[in-house]
Amino acid sequence: MAHASERGHVLLLPTHYYVAGGALAVSLSFLVLAFLSPRPLEEMARKRLLLLALPSTGRTLASLLSFAVFACLVAAGFLGSRDPLSNPLPLAVWTLLWVGLTLAQGIFGNLWARINPWYGPWRVVMALTGRGEAGEPFRLPKAWGYWPAVMLLFAFAWFELVYLAPDDPARLAAACLAYWLFSFAGMLLFGYEDWARRVEFLSTFFSMIARLSPFEAKEEDACRQLALRLPGAKAVDSDPLPPSGVAFLLLALSSVSFDGFMRTFTWLGLIGINPLDFPGRSAVILPNSLGLAAMFAALVAVFLIAVALGDRMAARPAGLGQSAGLLVWSIVPISMAYHFSHYLTALLVNGQYALAALSDPLSKGWNLFGTAGFHVQAGVALGAQSAWMIWNAQVAAIIGGHMLAVVIAHVIAYRIHGSQRDAATSQIPLAALMVGYTVFGLWLLSSPTAG
Repeated sequence: MAHASERGHVLLLPTHYYVAGGALAVSLSFLVLAFLSPRPLEEMARKRLLLLALPSTGRTLASLLSFAVFACLVAAGFLGSRDPLSNPLPLAVWTLLWVGLTLAQGIFGNLWARINPWYGPWRVVMALTGRGEAGEPFRLPKAWGYWPAVMLLFAFAWFELVYLAPDDPARLAAACLAYWLFSFAGMLLFGYEDWARRVEFLSTFFSMIARLSPFEAKEEDACRQLALRLPGAKAVDSDPLPPSGVAFLLLALSSVSFDGFMRTFTWLGLIGINPLDFPGRSAVILPNSLGLAAMFAALVAVFLIAVALGDRMAARPAGLGQSAGLLVWSIVPISMAYHFSHYLTALLVNGQYALAALSDPLSKGWNLFGTAGFHVQAGVALGAQSAWMIWNAQVAAIIGGHMLAVVIAHVIAYRIHGSQRDAATSQIPLAALMVGYTVFGLWLLSSPTAG
């Protein structure tokens, strides 16, 4: 279980109080906003506090270093230990990248744009061939939208949640290498920017999550201006997403939700599995595949229904496409909150394994960074005190994420409809959905799991 750890404690906290309090907090945040003018919030969201100017150089070098690290990790996957807790590749992918970097993106901004392992090699090839940055021979059809990224994200989620051995180092190395080659070929053929924005799902996902960050960097006068804004302000300013972009964000949330749901006794009971005698992943490939797709379809359906109902309730409807394309940005803080809450224990425990594995990637007795003998302390996720701290951190993240989502949705609704009354009225169904999802998320955290 390199990508997520089991719950390390029996939860004895008053769950029903937390669930009721979370639902009440999100509901009250909507009621308070309904009586306040969104205009001051909108004006505050536009404000920027300039912090400093940074050199715009170094992106190519950072990406080349990232590519070198990636190559070493893939080599370790093929040549290193078969133990996913000793081999650095599964720990780097499932813990440091998918968990740690996602959280860093939401806090510090789009770091991935500078450190991904494709940009540097792409620039080198462009320079050697004399093609320049606009030398791609083909263009991606606009009609494709984000659908390629949606399909790749679903494949990634399926590999993580359903595939028999997602943390087997050799199989994961083969998958990572194949994906890097596929994406690099696409960037050479169709151009880096368009491919990274609409096909390469990690770049798409990280760029959307980065809109939650309070830090904003803009290229001006050959330097990067770093400014401070309100968290989520960049989501408020965003252009409406096409249907494929809406589907991408909802898939990112639903896949993490299903990761928690598929381990509950409730889901295992639905598919006829005794949770106390779990037969292994091979026995649940088909039902979990269908469940992953069904969770995605259900979230898309309830989101579109809530947005459509709200738009009809407004005096001046804007249309489902416009409303959904803008309001889906309010999903970003919820997705970030679920990511943090669901993977918190994995980050705390497996992050320590990663420190040790990176110092000895091939299990040769090396100690490259002085952490090979690091003693992993699983106690950070065990015991009554740790249980209290972890549970409250998870609850605070989910409730806080939903409350921020309500604020973002309220400002976006005002941007769509142009009046306080219509903004508040149109948000009633979506606010109800957010309250329901808050309850669902807290229930997931407190439910017993197996598998």
